[in-house]
Amino acid sequence: MKKMIFTMLLGASICTGAMAQVTPYGWRGPEHNGNYPDKGLLSQWPEAGPELVFETEDAGKGYSTPLVVGDKVYLTGLNEDGTKEVFQCYDLKGKKQYAVEYGSPWKQSYPETRTTPAIMDGKAYVVSGMGEVVCINIADGKIVWSVDGGTKYDRQTGHWGTSECPLVYDDKVIYTPCGTQAAMVALNRNTGEEIWKSKVINDKSGYVSPILIEYKGKRQIISSTSKNVIGVNPDNGEIEWTFDNWGPKYSGKQGRFDNIATNSALYKDGKIFFCHGYDINGFQLKLADDLKSVEVVWRTETLDTHHGGYVLVDGKIFGSNWINNNDGAWCCIDWETGKTKYEEKWTGGAGKGSIISADNKLFAYDERRGFVGLVNPTADKFDVVSKFRVAKGSGPYWAHMSIDNGILYLRHGEYFAAYKIK
Repeated sequence: MKKMIFTMLLGASICTGAMAQVTPYGWRGPEHNGNYPDKGLLSQWPEAGPELVFETEDAGKGYSTPLVVGDKVYLTGLNEDGTKEVFQCYDLKGKKQYAVEYGSPWKQSYPETRTTPAIMDGKAYVVSGMGEVVCINIADGKIVWSVDGGTKYDRQTGHWGTSECPLVYDDKVIYTPCGTQAAMVALNRNTGEEIWKSKVINDKSGYVSPILIEYKGKRQIISSTSKNVIGVNPDNGEIEWTFDNWGPKYSGKQGRFDNIATNSALYKDGKIFFCHGYDINGFQLKLADDLKSVEVVWRTETLDTHHGGYVLVDGKIFGSNWINNNDGAWCCIDWETGKTKYEEKWTGGAGKGSIISADNKLFAYDERRGFVGLVNPTADKFDVVSKFRVAKGSGPYWAHMSIDNGILYLRHGEYFAAYKIK
C-alpha cells in the first residue's frame, strides 16, 4: 500500500512539474524537499513527548538522517576511533544488523559523517567527507564499488570538506567535486564508471545535495557550488545556466565570509528558492521555458537559513534564519511574493535548527539544546503546539529528522531514536 500511495504521489508531482523521477529513498524525504507523505499524525503530543519506540547510542558520531526502506533503517556514522565512516543497518526495533566501513572522514573541522544514503534497487550510495563515492549492497553490507572521486577529480572544497548526499536517478549517481577536472560528474550506479562530467568552473564545491526537477517536459539538476547556483542537464552534464548575482549586500562581505552554500533548493512550477545564511539572503528564481537561463523573481532579507533546510507548505516557506552561528529566528515567507509572514524566536532557550513537514504539520529540531517541536503551519506566528527535548548524545543537533509510517526518527551524534507520532 505504501508503494502504491507513493507511486500515485510521484505521478501527481510529475504532472505539476514539482519533481522529476528520482529514487524516493534519500536526502529529506521522497521528494527531497523535506515533505513526508505520512497522514493521520498526532495533532498534539503528551507533555513528556511522544512514545519512545527505541533508542540506542551506538550510531557513531554523525549528522546524517536516518533513512527507512522496508523493514530496515539505514544511517552513517564514524567508527569508534573516528578513523572511518561507517554505513549501518538497523531493524525497526533499533537493533543493529550490520555496520561496514566505506570511506574516510573529513580530517579537519567537524569530521563527523554528513552523507545521508540514497537507496535504489537494493543498493545504497554514499559520499564520504573526503569525496569517496561508494555503492553498498544493503542486503549484506558488502561494498559493490568505490570511486575516490575527491582524488580522481581533484576536488576543491572549503573548510568542511565534502558534505553531499548523492542524487540517484536513471542509471546515474551524481557527485559534485567542483575540481580541476569537473564541476559535477555522473557515475554509473551499477559499476561506478564515469558517464559524463561537467566543464570546470572557477569555484569550490559547496555543501549542497543536488535535486532533480522537471519543467516544460525537460529535466534539470539544480545545485550550488560555493559562489554559484547551477542548472545542469542530467543526460549529458552540460551546465545550462549559472547564477551569482548576490547583490551589493553580499559583495560588501566577501572579505568576511565565503558563500557557505549548504541548503538544497526548493522547487515548484518553474520557480526555485534557496538561501545560504550569513546575511546573504534568500532568492526565488524563475526558469526560462527552455531551462537555459533564470531571472530573479524576489529576494528576502528575512529568511537566510544556515543549514537546517526549509519546507514549502500551502504556499508558504518555513525555516529558521541566521542571526549568528549560534542563534536565529523562525520564519514564514510567502512563496509567491517573498513577503514576510512572521519572524520569531523560539522561546525557552531554543534557537535556529532544521525543519521537515508531514500531514500539514511542521517538525522543528532546535540545534542549540535539542528541543523537538510540533508546529502549527496555519498560525500567524511560530506556534509550537507540543515539544520535548533530546538530552542524550553529543555535539551540535545538526542532523535532520525523518518520518516513516507514523514514526519520527532523529539522532544527536551517536544517539539514535524513534518516536511514535501516530
